[in-house]
Amino acid sequence: MKMKKSLLALCLSAGLLASVPAVSLADVNIVPQDISMAPAVPTSALQQLQWTPVDQSKTLTTTLATSGQSLKAGDITGPVAAYSVPANIGELNITLTSEVNKNSVFAPNVLVLDQNMTPAAYFPASYFAYQEPGVMSADRLEGTLKLTPALGQQKLYLLVFTTNKDTQQTTTMIDPAKAYAKGTGNAVPDIPDPIARHGTDGTLKIKVKTSSASSVLVGPLFGSSGPGPVTVGNTAAPAATYVAPAAVAATAAAPATAAPAKKSEPVLSDTETYFNQAIKDAVAKGDVDKALKLLDEAERLGSTSARKTFISSVKGKG
Repeated sequence: MKMKKSLLALCLSAGLLASVPAVSLADVNIVPQDISMAPAVPTSALQQLQWTPVDQSKTLTTTLATSGQSLKAGDITGPVAAYSVPANIGELNITLTSEVNKNSVFAPNVLVLDQNMTPAAYFPASYFAYQEPGVMSADRLEGTLKLTPALGQQKLYLLVFTTNKDTQQTTTMIDPAKAYAKGTGNAVPDIPDPIARHGTDGTLKIKVKTSSASSVLVGPLFGSSGPGPVTVGNTAAPAATYVAPAAVAATAAAPATAAPAKKSEPVLSDTETYFNQAIKDAVAKGDVDKALKLLDEAERLGSTSARKTFISSVKGKG
């Protein structure tokens, strides 16, 4: 598989939508790395938002109301939710839920930004599909974002909003009598299903878990050639103005040079050859996540050529 040179911001593997809802399917044609349909939000406006840190050990609930944070950009309307997510804990599965309340629901859109506040992925409202109520859950719109933060990042940002277009649409739910009949194996009654209108307020729940099968790579693949991380307003999470390590900065300045070895002992020739070939094979198969892990492990062992092999493979020269 030939990799494009422009693959600096993110990549998408074929398994992005491996898990689909049972009742209402998400739009399978969504390509998160295509941010052309996302509203353009000035960095200055993003800096003014209060970014709520998300703890991976628990579910965070946010109530959106007219008195909440707002953002004037593009077709965005009503309050927004802004989250900061740790990017140094591995691959992420982020589940976002919007609950239906009194036949009204907030139809979420999510703009994913890397630590430099650069848009990296966009999940429109059609990605979040209707889910039937369960024993411990209500009618809801729900979707899981599968993200792989690039090496060297400390946090990612998720901007959740709805649009004027979304508020003109509705979601068809399932009547409780139908749900009960299906659950008990009885005949499903022929009755109309309730309709939930899309509004500008609602209740969101977000849950962050680590994963070994994430898909969307967020952030530069090998160092940052763009501006440094920006400072965002009022976030309780540490390292909001994180500065990349000198090793990464040096790599960005001279991407063709080898990164400093993390061990003083030189790696064995056979070992270096093994890792270089494994990196080439992973990139050729489009498995950039695996290639990044191999690169990290090779440099940890003292390889001085693994990074050059990775970069040339991504650029199609491997």
